[in-house]
Order: sequence, then C-alpha cells, then structure tokens
Amino acid sequence: MKKRLIVAIFCCCAMSAFSPSGYAGEPQVVVSASGKVSIKPDMAEFGVVLKSDAKAAEKAAAETAVRYRAVQSALRKAGIPIEDAPTSAYTVSPRWEWSPTLEKNILKGYMALHTIKVKVRTLGNTGHAIDAVVQAGADEVQSISFSSSSYEELRQKALAEAVGNARRDALIMAKAAGGTLGELIEVSVSQPVYGVRPVFEAMALRSAPAQPPTEIAPAEQEISVTVNSSWHFIGSPVVK
Repeated sequence: MKKRLIVAIFCCCAMSAFSPSGYAGEPQVVVSASGKVSIKPDMAEFGVVLKSDAKAAEKAAAETAVRYRAVQSALRKAGIPIEDAPTSAYTVSPRWEWSPTLEKNILKGYMALHTIKVKVRTLGNTGHAIDAVVQAGADEVQSISFSSSSYEELRQKALAEAVGNARRDALIMAKAAGGTLGELIEVSVSQPVYGVRPVFEAMALRSAPAQPPTEIAPAEQEISVTVNSSWHFIGSPVVK
C-alpha cells in the first residue's frame, strides 16, 4: 500500500503543504505565500467636528451652519478644495438630562453636530490645514489617517512578489518530494493588508496664530498580499 506524503514548510512569509490528491486524481503541491512592500504615505485624511447647543433645534442648527461656513472658508485659504472637504455626518438631536426630583428625563435643549471629512493630497500641507480649521472654530480634529497615491502600483508589486514566492516554495517542495513541479492549476489572492495606519487623535482647541504650527510626521507603512496556489506534481517513474 502506498503511503501518503505530507510536507510542511514554515517561514517568515509563507506556509506551504504537499498534497497527493485533489485535482482529477493527480497529486498537487499546494502553497500559500505572501509578498510585502513598504510604502511612504503622501496623503492624509482627518475629521473636523462642529458642535452647537441651544434651547431650540433651529438655533443650534443655525449656529453650526455659521461655523461650518467659517471652517470651509479657512480650508479654501489653506488650499483644500470643496470636493476634498465633504460632510460625512450631520445630526440635530434633543439633549436629555435625568432629574432625580421628577424621576424622569427632562429636555434641556438640542445639539447640532456637523462632521467634515478633510482630505489633504499634499502631505506637507496637513498641519497647515489642521491649524486653519482649529482657528476657524472647530471643536475637534479626529483620527488622522495616512495613505498613498501609489497604492495600486505597490499592491501589484506585492502581488507579483507573492506569486514568485509561491512558485519558489512549490519548486523546493516538489524536488524534496522526489519529483518535479508541473503547471499551475489555480491561484487566488486574499484581500491585501495595508499596514496599521498611525492614527493621530486630537481634541482641538482654538489656537492663537502666534503658536507654532502643527507638524505631522507619519511612519512608513506596509502592504502585504497573500496568494493561495496549487500546482501539478510530477512524480519520478517507479522503477520495478
């Protein structure tokens, strides 16, 4: 009776296994491998939050609208076009407060909340844009994230590296198992992982123009792509 042979290889960027069956009755080499490339961010995004409290809903909304126009005007002066500063959230909601005496919630007024998502396409302009919205009356600057305009090009590079790593490991496994590697049967790619983005959290206060400008320095990031592949295994002829 023939014994099945299973080989496993573990390394920093790949996990592989030799499988003797599974494709039209023919043995296969099945490999998962990763490709990684470093990426330097050249763009940034951050949220700007505007809040207003008032006794009446319409007054809260009107006050927020005035501040919204001031922030958008400051962004234009900072070089951020309107299409890169859209509204991402807007609410006007009642503000309730529990009354121990009456043992029920009492309506205390209304809060208007307007959130703008700002995209800065020139990374070096990020600090200037943050300072502009803070001085124009923003209540909060939230969660700065970084990205690259070369993302797709670098993702393809990582993908090519992953396929090359898979083929290299498959060749090694086939040879170690006493045969040779045949043609590719199937290959698939997992969702690429864009390395953990550095996040900058700031509760923005209105700063005086005389203060030093805000500086933002993102770390280098990484794109990782994993492929799953299967290859024909051509065994050596059995000598009788």
